[in-house]
Amino acid sequence: MVDKIKCPNCAHEFDVEEALSGKMQAHFKAEYERKVAEQAEIFNKERNKLALEVEEFEKKKEKENELFKEKLAQRLAKESEKIQQQTNESFEQKLKALQEENEKKKEENRALRSQEIDLLKRENELKEKAEDLKLNVQKELLEKQTEIEEKAKAKERESMALKEKEYQKQLDDQKKLIDEMKRKAEQGSMQMQGEVQELALEELLRATYPFDDIDEVGKGIRGADCVQTVINSLQQTCGSIVYESKRTKNFSNDWINKLKQDQINCKADIAVIVTETFPPDMDRFGEKNGVWICGFNEVKSVSLVLRELLLKTQSIKSSDENKGDKMELLYSYLTSNEFVQNINRIIENYDSMIKQLNYEKKAAFKNFAVREKQIWGVQENINVLFGSIKGIAGNALSTSTILELPDAEIDD
Repeated sequence: MVDKIKCPNCAHEFDVEEALSGKMQAHFKAEYERKVAEQAEIFNKERNKLALEVEEFEKKKEKENELFKEKLAQRLAKESEKIQQQTNESFEQKLKALQEENEKKKEENRALRSQEIDLLKRENELKEKAEDLKLNVQKELLEKQTEIEEKAKAKERESMALKEKEYQKQLDDQKKLIDEMKRKAEQGSMQMQGEVQELALEELLRATYPFDDIDEVGKGIRGADCVQTVINSLQQTCGSIVYESKRTKNFSNDWINKLKQDQINCKADIAVIVTETFPPDMDRFGEKNGVWICGFNEVKSVSLVLRELLLKTQSIKSSDENKGDKMELLYSYLTSNEFVQNINRIIENYDSMIKQLNYEKKAAFKNFAVREKQIWGVQENINVLFGSIKGIAGNALSTSTILELPDAEIDD
């Protein structure tokens, strides 16, 4: 295919494609310019038409706005007049309602002020009563606290006296021959504990009732441990109480039968077993098969009540009038549930005070033990720290004595 053409006149060669493309460009350019001119003319006509329409619309809009403003002004005037009228009527109604409410509030305020005055008076009266009640309660608490402390101290003294007697008895028994102690070690220990409680019981009765006769039953003689002969202020014998002291781990019902026989032999009016362990069906002071059973810490209260009953019995015996009826009434009272319940209430109150005192003592000792443990923990940690520092620094540490805690002991 031949891409070049040679001019016959000037012999110049040129490409066929370039010649054709130049003519086409000129053609298309002229066509494009013509169409652009036509579109520009159409656009100008449309723009002018649109401008006229916009101008007419603006004029029409101005007229409609003026009409709307006139109608709006008329409507606003009517509505304003109507609202003003309604407002005036509503204001008058509200004003009237407020005046009525104000009068009602004044009446309520006057009633409330009166009630407030009454409440203040009542409050002052209640405060005065509360203060009086508080003072009375504090007074009663102080009195009860003093009473409890005195009873607790007495109980502690009795306990210490018992322990002292036990220690003294142990020292006396240790002076016996070694062979005899080895041969009767277990039996001697039980007998020693029983003898200690017997001695303590006798001394307690002698100290509590100095005018009564406290007779000890000798060792090896069949019978109870001691007999208390009650003597009144007129030096009259009012009766006797036989005591059997037991200090073993288990309670035996045979003790009751034995003591009842001993009661018959010594012609005693009342029989009492003082023991550390109670029967399975008892946990505190009480009566069982005609014999009174109590602990050593209860014997003082029990003996006081039983002694008082013997004194009253003697007083009744001394009266010639209705002698048999009074004895029968007294015997009925001694064997009645009322008497047992009264004695139980006395012992329960006594035990509760002792338990409260022991609880407070245990709590205090517990706090002391916790603090002592904390102090020893701090001392141990400091000693470990000082040992580590001294092991690293050796003799080069000149302030070693400062790091050492003093050898202080905690007082018991």
